[in-house]
Amino acid sequence: MSEPVTVRILDREYTVGVSDAERDSLTAAARMLDTRMRELRGGNKLVAPDRLAVLTALNLAHELLQQKTPPTARGGDPFTLLDEANRKLEALLARG
Repeated sequence: MSEPVTVRILDREYTVGVSDAERDSLTAAARMLDTRMRELRGGNKLVAPDRLAVLTALNLAHELLQQKTPPTARGGDPFTLLDEANRKLEALLARG
């Protein structure tokens, strides 16, 4: 059964219907999106929110495609890319 959940992204609230099983992942996704949009915006508060949302979505889509493409197909050394992924994971975990 779908229940409404309110998430906050860039100081705006959005209500989305999700099942109880999806609630935690949706709120985690909203927090990640909020963080990424704030990082991309930086100190420039005059960037239009719709433009910022598209640029953030483009960056996330690019990262997703990079993860789906085998490292050797991207021309990278698999061990170097694994080290890089581990560093990124450690940085994310350190941020909490």
